[in-house]
Amino acid sequence: MDDGGKTYRVTPTTFTYGGETLARLPDGRVVFIPYVLPGEEVRIHLTEDKERYARGKALEILEPSQDRIEPRCPHFGECGGCHYQHIPYPQQLQVKKDILRDQWERIGELTDPPVRDTIPSPKPWNYRNHVQFHLTGEGALGYKAFRSDQVIPIQECHLPEKVLNLVWPVLDVEYIPGLDKVRLRSGEKEEDVLLVLESSEPEPIQFQVDFPLSAVYRGPGGQVVLSGDDFTVVDVRGFPFVVSAGSFFQVNIAVAEKIIDHLFDLLTLTEETVFLDVYCGVGLFSAFFAPNVGRVIGVESAPSSVEDFMHNLSGFENVELYEARAEDVLSHLDLHPDFILADPPRAGLAPEALDGILDLTPELFVYVSCDPATLARDGKRLRRGGYELIQSTPFDMFPHTYHIESVSLFQKG
Repeated sequence: MDDGGKTYRVTPTTFTYGGETLARLPDGRVVFIPYVLPGEEVRIHLTEDKERYARGKALEILEPSQDRIEPRCPHFGECGGCHYQHIPYPQQLQVKKDILRDQWERIGELTDPPVRDTIPSPKPWNYRNHVQFHLTGEGALGYKAFRSDQVIPIQECHLPEKVLNLVWPVLDVEYIPGLDKVRLRSGEKEEDVLLVLESSEPEPIQFQVDFPLSAVYRGPGGQVVLSGDDFTVVDVRGFPFVVSAGSFFQVNIAVAEKIIDHLFDLLTLTEETVFLDVYCGVGLFSAFFAPNVGRVIGVESAPSSVEDFMHNLSGFENVELYEARAEDVLSHLDLHPDFILADPPRAGLAPEALDGILDLTPELFVYVSCDPATLARDGKRLRRGGYELIQSTPFDMFPHTYHIESVSLFQKG
């Protein structure tokens, strides 16, 4: 809330996870402020006033930092899609490394955690192969404002791949009632694009596709193919992955390839190796490990991802798949994997899934995370279960945003 128009002059001291910086109010409470830099003198007003903390909005940068740069996008500061465009890219990498270390220290309770330098994205701009838009009341495409459900209409965006930026500005969705979200995903060699219309309306949306792209409607009544196919083919290191409209896949292919290279550097693989791939999705990691190990076991619960995994890994005879939630299946597996890899959603490992991993006693455990807070929480439990954190490497899967992808290696003590 706004505290009656009262303003404060504050100087932020550090970045925090979530796209904000931390400062102190005169009464000693911390205040979190987006779009400003440590060391800047800022005039703010409070947008949220709690007993123990507050959130503020910068009204004026009184003394800007010498590190501040001009954002590329005119929507920066209103649209909530980006958080770091005012920071030089090399400094963004350092900020993410520092935040990951801070999460390991505060939440993971580690002293001097082995956090490595952030691996940069080969393409800091136009790197996203998947983008999701919300709609204003008038039907304009946009993104939600920072910490708000207000949709900010946009005229340009510098994160999607160039082929997507050719499509979304000319989509005519203004006349479609009940449409909630519009998603676009580019495919192999950026030659095909999948359009997904998501609605809470029970009746399928009627939509005329005027472009050479595939289109799918997804609503309470199920999925309806409006044009073309209900999937795209995404090329990673020469492997063509089929990715359906409802399946998750990494948004930055160049960084996904760097993660794969990193895993091969970390792990020693033989024809006797047993690899358990938890939250395996469409099979990104399994596809590259299968030719190098004796046995691959995938665990996935999302139906569309299960179908994609079965298609993508159909050429390997040493691959098995359990269609179930990780927390339901891990404790029942009768095997001793040499290493386990888990790539859970942002919420992290379900407690029962983590217990199941510990029960299987792998020599090595690889945690691919997109949220350093839940990673550090789960890492603390892994350490209590007898595992040591060997290294934690951030990868800049999402340049100009606060999101941090990381790969952490644990070894049984």
